[in-house]
Amino acid sequence: MERREFIQKSAKGTLALGTAPLIFSNSNWKGANDRVNVAVIGIRGMGQSHIQEYQKLKNVEVTALCDVDENLFAERVKKHFSDKDLREPKLYRDMRKLFEDKSVDAVSIVTPNHWHALAGIWAIQAGKHASIEKPSCHTIEEGQKLIEAAKKYNVVVQDGAEQRSNPGAQSAMQFMRDGKLGEVYLAKGICYKWRDSIGKYPDGYMQENEKYASTVDSKSWIGPFTKSYMDMVDYDLWLGPAPNRPFNRNRFHYNWHWHWDYGNGDMGNQGVHEMDVARWGLGVKIPTRVSSIGGHMMFDDDQQTPNVQMAMFEFPNPEGGGDKKKIMQFEVRHWMTNPEGNHLGSGAPLTNTYMTSSVNVVGNIFYGSKGYMLKEVDGWQTFMGKGREPGESGKGLGNHYQNFTDAIRANDPNMLTAPIEEGFYSCALIHLANISYRLGRTLDINPETFTVLNDPEANSMLTKEYRKPYVLPKKV
Repeated sequence: MERREFIQKSAKGTLALGTAPLIFSNSNWKGANDRVNVAVIGIRGMGQSHIQEYQKLKNVEVTALCDVDENLFAERVKKHFSDKDLREPKLYRDMRKLFEDKSVDAVSIVTPNHWHALAGIWAIQAGKHASIEKPSCHTIEEGQKLIEAAKKYNVVVQDGAEQRSNPGAQSAMQFMRDGKLGEVYLAKGICYKWRDSIGKYPDGYMQENEKYASTVDSKSWIGPFTKSYMDMVDYDLWLGPAPNRPFNRNRFHYNWHWHWDYGNGDMGNQGVHEMDVARWGLGVKIPTRVSSIGGHMMFDDDQQTPNVQMAMFEFPNPEGGGDKKKIMQFEVRHWMTNPEGNHLGSGAPLTNTYMTSSVNVVGNIFYGSKGYMLKEVDGWQTFMGKGREPGESGKGLGNHYQNFTDAIRANDPNMLTAPIEEGFYSCALIHLANISYRLGRTLDINPETFTVLNDPEANSMLTKEYRKPYVLPKKV
């Protein structure tokens, strides 16, 4: 069924809440001259961050919220709007109804991964500008469709690779582009995040007196997801394009990350940020060879994705040069680990907190013929020569949300620091690595056709089966 027909037929059964008259007397109400009206789709953890960040921007208003879980609405409205004396937003359970709201200029899509691309394509087709959380696609075909839609409808479509908006990252890239690190031949992306077991739970609703947390030793209770709670959740919409499976608390809020139907493991969670920086630093796009190994170590629980994973990518050298190649290495660890790259020639400690943390080690290392660079979220440090002497450094955080709204006002997608096409190339790396891991073999890639050579099974995993009616359109 074509999308527009689908929306027309399904909208009759959708729920739009908060239709009471809007109040215009709030003291913090912004002017309407060039105001950008934003809707946030998905309002749990990161969704709340999106709400808060947009509210900090001048002449930007969060005018609508959308979530399949209606239990969240009252608390979110009170916390982020009523208590701040801000006009209350419209509330939607079904994003298809939201996309029909002509007062909404742009949407932030902060759903589980398996919804990112389809929601983005629908938004684009409705003429909305879209910021899509990482990873912006759940499969490679989805990412290609996103790019196609963004170009066809000429709207601003931002990928969630927010480090690209940081001056600290931009100066690191410029340092390498200027040749100051020499020939940069290897990049290592690091995602060592402390992840405890998620345990095992039966299908079905929780009992009223049950307690549940996303990991077994946590006391941060979630839910409980009882029948009365789930009566306020459109679970069919939550599943969307994913297979029709019975409800399970361990496949729902947050722990969906660790199931192939909805998430991409930690390589596609925190890791995709560092994957993007590593690819950016090497100046490459599509690999010619991918190999990934790993496993789900230590725990006997419901998690499907690996918690230890290593991937290697081989790229043609973008500067040419015969047989020269660029290599990217990526590693996920989940438990006790050592700090990475914190040895200085002078013995002085790094100020780089992520790279030296005893619990989480997240960032990148770039290796060049003149030295190496440690890169984390807000800064970078180089170590030069055989003596590994501290060299140039840089730091600085930017504002990804400001970049998005500035591009909307200018109606210029070229202003984006993280356009959807750049995000797609980085997302494609996590998908290729996961395909290699799941099949247990190396993939040889044709970068011209973006297909796996002599491997029909791998090529079939560049897309997926979609549950009707939540189907990826053949034409956008």
